Amino acid sequence: LKVIAIDEQLRVVYEDNVHFDKDLPEFKTQGGVYIHSDRLTVTSPVLMWVKALDMILQKMKSSGFNFSQVRALSGAGQQHGSVYWKKGSSQILKNASSELPLHQSLKACFSVSNSPIWMDSSTASQCSTLEKAVGGAQRLASITGSRAYERFTGNQIAKIYSQNPEVYLQTERISLVSSFAASLFLGAYAPIDYSDGSGMNLLQIWEKVWSASCLDACAPGLEEKLGYPVPSHSVLGPISPYYSQRYGFSPDCKVVAFTGDNPASLAGMRLQEGDIAISLGTSDTLFLWIREPTPALEGHIFCNPVDSQAYMALLCFKNGSLMRERIRDDCASGSWDEFSKALSSTVAGNNGNLGFYFDVMEITPEAVGIHKFNRDNQKVVSDFPKEVEIRALIEGQFMAKRIHAEKLGYQVSKCNEKA
Repeated sequence: LKVIAIDEQLRVVYEDNVHFDKDLPEFKTQGGVYIHSDRLTVTSPVLMWVKALDMILQKMKSSGFNFSQVRALSGAGQQHGSVYWKKGSSQILKNASSELPLHQSLKACFSVSNSPIWMDSSTASQCSTLEKAVGGAQRLASITGSRAYERFTGNQIAKIYSQNPEVYLQTERISLVSSFAASLFLGAYAPIDYSDGSGMNLLQIWEKVWSASCLDACAPGLEEKLGYPVPSHSVLGPISPYYSQRYGFSPDCKVVAFTGDNPASLAGMRLQEGDIAISLGTSDTLFLWIREPTPALEGHIFCNPVDSQAYMALLCFKNGSLMRERIRDDCASGSWDEFSKALSSTVAGNNGNLGFYFDVMEITPEAVGIHKFNRDNQKVVSDFPKEVEIRALIEGQFMAKRIHAEKLGYQVSKCNEKA
């Protein structure tokens, strides 16, 4: 969990973070998550996120940060993750005592204690059901911007409903991670924004409303549990009195809708039409601003967080930084400096040696395993030399990004190449 405070000149005045594994060891996560025994189910404990917020605000308070100067706040959360509020939780959230850290007040508020997150790939049957219900994968993409993906929230909700109908019935509100975090500051259930809502297989991206056929295919009474979606730049209301009383926030501090990490990156990078950005994270993403999207079976179309009449296109690659870190540990003694030196010691093109590295099932393309090829296009079974391995990884990752982007019709112009 990261926090950054900026002044009116966009100068950073405060920055800090809480590391889930290191700072909250009682939750026993690895990389902030639980990978279950089936290797498909991946969750995070909701109360860990709440406790991290308590911890980071307390760190700010201890450092003398002046909360009364904060005029507005917003945030970004990992896309596709979902939080399940138990019936009666809205009142507990609204009336939380400023004498207690928030995680103590909310400890009984969640009908699902471990939230499904973007790394989960356990909903193949729900994806198949959803696509069939609306007339196929391409039809679903045309409605919601994406074909059915296992990590997408609608399919995760469908799994919870099918496996634990009682838990679903006990749930009064389902939030995305972003709207969940906004809810904590608002002291009330925050609406899902258009952009993050586009990553659920539930929102009609053209009309900006929930798709009745998609909702019905996932679970009964779902629209009521989701609330109404709003533009990503909506002002939701003033901050909860809890924060004024406990930390000294001004009661006039505004909470602006939170969004997903990918839409937030497009906004933060100030992308315009024709621009492409690549984000290197736990999952790597390639995204761009477009006016007239053509949803396809690969990639995603989301509502644009800056301009509600525009869209953003996104390709997601699951084997991102964790894959690079694994090769760094194997080939460069865990040192990024050694990794960089090894990369610099090899020539562009790697003398024709190429690799595609997927420790976990990839999203684009749907593949798993380590696949290496030499300059004669022969599959290599033995290990590459360490420096060749490192360049094969980096070049393979970036070639894949360009190839899949161009398959979707993205134009990489000569002008852009020079830039």
